[in-house]
Parts: sequence; C-alpha cells; structure tokens
Amino acid sequence: MPAKINHVAIVSENYAILGQFYQAVFGMKSSGHQRPGRAITVGDGYVGLNINPRREGRQARLDHFGIEVDDAEAVLAKMAEAYPSVTWLRRPSTRPFAGITTHDPDGNVFDISQKDMTNRADLYAAEEWQQDRTIDHVALRTMNAEAMAKFYADLFGFAVLNKGADDANFYLSDGRMTLELIPWDVRDSEGMSIIMPGMDHIGFKVESLDALKEDIDAAAANPQLRPVGLGLGAEGAARLERFHKTCPLGTYHMADSDGVLIDVAE
Repeated sequence: MPAKINHVAIVSENYAILGQFYQAVFGMKSSGHQRPGRAITVGDGYVGLNINPRREGRQARLDHFGIEVDDAEAVLAKMAEAYPSVTWLRRPSTRPFAGITTHDPDGNVFDISQKDMTNRADLYAAEEWQQDRTIDHVALRTMNAEAMAKFYADLFGFAVLNKGADDANFYLSDGRMTLELIPWDVRDSEGMSIIMPGMDHIGFKVESLDALKEDIDAAAANPQLRPVGLGLGAEGAARLERFHKTCPLGTYHMADSDGVLIDVAE
C-alpha cells in the first residue's frame, strides 16, 4: 500500500474550542473517546486533525503533518542510507498517531506511523469513512523546495504532480492528499510581518462554497467559533495577496477561529 499523508497537527491555546470549529464548519467528526487534559482529535474519514494544547516553550500554530507507511523500520533504514543528516526519535505511547518523529533535510518536522503500532488510538484506529468536506492538501514553506520534493518522492513514493510553467511550487500526491511545497524567501514578506518557513496552511475540498459560507455564518453566531478575518489593514492585505499567489489549488481563502490559514476548493 502506498504511503498516506493522513495526519495534521495544530498547537492551540484554545484547542477544545478549535475542535468544535472544525466540526461545525467542515463536518469533521471526533472519535467520542477524547482524553481529558490532552489533545482533541477530529477527522474527515482519511485525515486526522490533532489539536494539541499549547505548552510552555511552544508556539501556537499549524505545527506538522504525518505519514502512514506499511513498514516504518524499512523507511528508517532507507532514510539512514540515503539521507544520513536526517535523524528521528521514537515517541511516547500517549501519542494517538506518531510512533516516530523525524524531519526532512530542510528541518521540517513530520511524523511517521504504521497501522499496527501499539500507540494508535482514537480516529487513527478507526475505519475510514466518506464525507463531503475533506482535507485536500497541506502546505509548507521551505528553502529548498525542489530538493525536498525529491526527498518525499524518493522516500515515500509520492507522485510529483504537473504544474504551470510559472508556478514555483512543487506538489506531491499520495493518490488523495497533496503535499504542497512553497519555496521560502524572506523577501516574500515585504510589506508585512515575516512569514516564517514551516507549515503554511491546510486545504479543504467541499461540496459547495455557498453551503460552506452558510455554515461559517451559522458557526460565527458563537463568537468563539468566528473565523479570524483576512486582509485587514495594509499588512493583512499584503498577506492575503501573498496567500493567493502562493496557493493556486483553491478559490476561497479563510482562517479558522485561531488564525490558521485555510484554502478551499469545490
């Protein structure tokens, strides 16, 4: 079975409320077996979204993604031979997805898991299901995007997708999910606060943008579930323009109630 991009993690000071946002707006489901005091996990039937409480020394942000493989030990052996600068560590049993955490040669952190790992829990141990609104892609900004595309393609067998001649990004697919690699350059942040390298946004595919907007309005009746506005002020307008330019996959751009950027397509 090909490797799957089926885990995304957010760190939030409002992690419990943020889980409610993704359920209310995107119809994501919880396992019903949440762990008091620990992360909230919701999913779309394929991708699990783990929303972790912010702890000391950690930034609140879209944090990392994860890949499920058939044989984690074989992947580690291949990585050690082909990419000796890359290291990894085994994770505590309290993590519902990650058995191993590692990074690419640019330092972007991601998790590795396999289906029969003993730590697998919650939605990561459930059967897949179908629903109308699903996570379609995850995007990260990285200095050496072309080299990182080769890393993920070589190591996990992801297909490199075609793109426009004027598109500087690289796109890799597991057959359902897309990993978007955006070249990072500090000069791209002119006129706004600095956009750091690392995870950039989540992409969703929905059955209807009009229906989505209705659900956003309904959720926003609760101030805690109201999406953070985009394009506000001169810096906000510059940031939104940059978002449009660097992600051609969707047609509607928004943020969740914590400010994590979301790209949406029908």
